[in-house]
Amino acid sequence: MSAFAFTDNLDIVNPTPIKVLARLEVVATEIGGRVSPFTKGFRPNHNFGNDEDRFFFIGQIEVPENEWVYPGDTKDLPITFLNARGLADFLTLGRKWRVQEGPKLIAVGTVLSIE
Repeated sequence: MSAFAFTDNLDIVNPTPIKVLARLEVVATEIGGRVSPFTKGFRPNHNFGNDEDRFFFIGQIEVPENEWVYPGDTKDLPITFLNARGLADFLTLGRKWRVQEGPKLIAVGTVLSIE
């Protein structure tokens, strides 16, 4: 069973999700990041554009059971993305992207491997 609920307005090209291993560098609270940690089931926005040219995709960060990711941490974690049109073009080894909650940058991800 998928971790996502599909809706009619998403441009899903394939119901099989795309999984990557990513290094997440979580922004510290002191420099504008999250105040609290996150855990299993966290689905922030994944922005493959810049501040003015945004390409958002839905991706769930797969934090292991009973673990937490704190502001300022750097962790290698799997991310499961909905396979929306255009996403595969952005997912290349070494590609960096912005992980956001609304307009707030909370982490920078780097693609380490693609499943």
